[in-house]
Amino acid sequence: MEINHEINRLLHFALQQGLMQSADTIYAANRLLDCLQAAEFVPEVIAETLATADPVLEQMLRYAVRAGILEDTASTRDLFDTRLMDCLMPRPSEVAARFQAEYEKSPVQATDWYYHFSIASNYIRQARIAKNIGWKVPTEYGELDVTINLSKPEKDPRDIARARRESCTSYPKCLLCRENEGFAGNLSRPARQTHRLIPLQLNGRPWYLQYSPYTYYNEHCIILNQNHIPMRITRETFANLAAFVDLFPHYFAGSNADLPIVGGSILTHDHYQGGRYTFAMERAPIEKKYVFRGFENVEAGRVCWPMSVLRLRTPDKQRLIVLADKILHCWRGYSDAAVEILAETDGAPHNTITPIARRRDNMYEFDLVLRNNRTTKQHPLGIFHPHEEVHHIKKENIGLIEVLGLAILPARLKREMAVVRAALLQGIPDIREQEGAAIHADWYQAVLAAHPVITENNVDEILRQEIGQVFLTVLEHAGVFKRTAAGLQAFDHFVTAVSAE
Repeated sequence: MEINHEINRLLHFALQQGLMQSADTIYAANRLLDCLQAAEFVPEVIAETLATADPVLEQMLRYAVRAGILEDTASTRDLFDTRLMDCLMPRPSEVAARFQAEYEKSPVQATDWYYHFSIASNYIRQARIAKNIGWKVPTEYGELDVTINLSKPEKDPRDIARARRESCTSYPKCLLCRENEGFAGNLSRPARQTHRLIPLQLNGRPWYLQYSPYTYYNEHCIILNQNHIPMRITRETFANLAAFVDLFPHYFAGSNADLPIVGGSILTHDHYQGGRYTFAMERAPIEKKYVFRGFENVEAGRVCWPMSVLRLRTPDKQRLIVLADKILHCWRGYSDAAVEILAETDGAPHNTITPIARRRDNMYEFDLVLRNNRTTKQHPLGIFHPHEEVHHIKKENIGLIEVLGLAILPARLKREMAVVRAALLQGIPDIREQEGAAIHADWYQAVLAAHPVITENNVDEILRQEIGQVFLTVLEHAGVFKRTAAGLQAFDHFVTAVSAE
C-alpha cells in the first residue's frame, strides 16, 4: 500500500494545482499504475498541501529503484519522473485554450497562469533552480547580477556509457524544435512529456512561447520559430521583437547575436528570449544623446554600460524598426582598424547586433548592443570576448543574458571557491599547488593584497564582490568601443557614419 498512498498524494497535488480535473482521477491513476508496475489503485483522502510535487516524486523514484523498474542514475530518474508527471498533464490544445482564455482577461494573467502551470508540472524544476548561488554586486554601472549555475545535474558515468551504446537520431532536430513537446527523451535528450507550447503569431508567422526549464531569472521565457532555421538578425528580428512586446508589454524580449563567439549556445534554431525581470542594463542611463538624420522623432543615445549600447525610444514602432535596421546595415559593413574593428576578414563577417526590446507605456525602446567576433593570435577565442586573464571565472560566450548584466558562471566555481576561501582564511601566500584552485592563483594573490584583513565574517562578501568585479571586466572585454577617450570618440564616429548613409 506504500505506493498506493504516494499515487494518491500525487493525484491530490495535481488536483490542487489545476493540472487535471476530478473526473480525470481514475484515468490518471491507471496511467501511474502502468508506469510503476503496480497492481491496483485504492482511493484515499489526502489532507496535506504540497508546494511542489518533488517530495512525492522522490518517494516514487525510490520505490521504482527498489522494485527494479529504474536504474538509479540522474538521467534515468529525470526521464522517469517526467513520465510520471505526464500522467497528470492536459493535452497541448487544452493548455493553449486555457492560456488564450486567461489572455483575454489580461496578458499578465495569462503568463502568471502559464508560469505557475510550468512549475506545478515540474517542467520548471524549482527545487534545482533554488540550488543556484546568486548575489548582486554594486559597480559604477549599477548592480550586476551574478549566478553560479548549479541547477543542471552532472552526467553519471553509467549514463554516458549507455548513451554511447544507444542509437542516435536527429529527431527532434534540436532542443528548441516544437517536436520536443511530449517527447519521451533518452540518455542524450531530456524528457519533454510535460512540455506545453503556447502558439503565437508574430507579424503573421507562427511562433511559440515556452519557459526555460532552468530559468535564470523571473519568468525566463523562450520565443521560438515554428521552423528549424538558423538565427539571423535582420529587420524582421526587430519587427518580431516589437510584436512580442505588443502582445506582452510586461515582458522584455531580446535575441542572441547571430555569429559564433558572440552568439548564444543554439544558433541553429531561430529564437528569442524574454521575461519579467529588470536587468542592470535596463536601469543604466543614457550618457550621451544622439540625433540620427531623418529620425529626429526617435530619442537616441549611448548607454552608460561596459559594452557598446545604443538606446532608441519612440512611440512610432515602424520608424524605430527602420532606424534599427539602418544601424544594423551600417554596422555590418563598418570597420575602424584604429580600435580593432574589422567588418570582415577573408570573406567572413564579424559585425552583428544583440537587440533587446521593451515597452514603456506608449513608448517602444530598443537597446542595440554592437558585437564583433574577430579573433587574433593574441586572442584566439575573440578580441571582444573574455580574455585569458578572466577565464578562471568566465570563459564561455557572452550571450544575451550576460550582455544585460547577469553572469551565469560554471558550477565548478562552488568547489573551487571553497578551496580559495580556506586559503584566504589561512593567509596562504600562493595556491598554485592547491588542488582544484591553481587556475585562480594570480587572481587569488590580487585579492589577498587588496584585503589585508580577511576573517570568517568578511571572507564570503569579499569573494562575492571580487567575482563580480571579474564579471564587470568580462563585459568590458566584450565591448567593441572601449570606455576610453579614444574608444568613445570612435563610438561617436560610428553614429556619424549611420547618419551619413
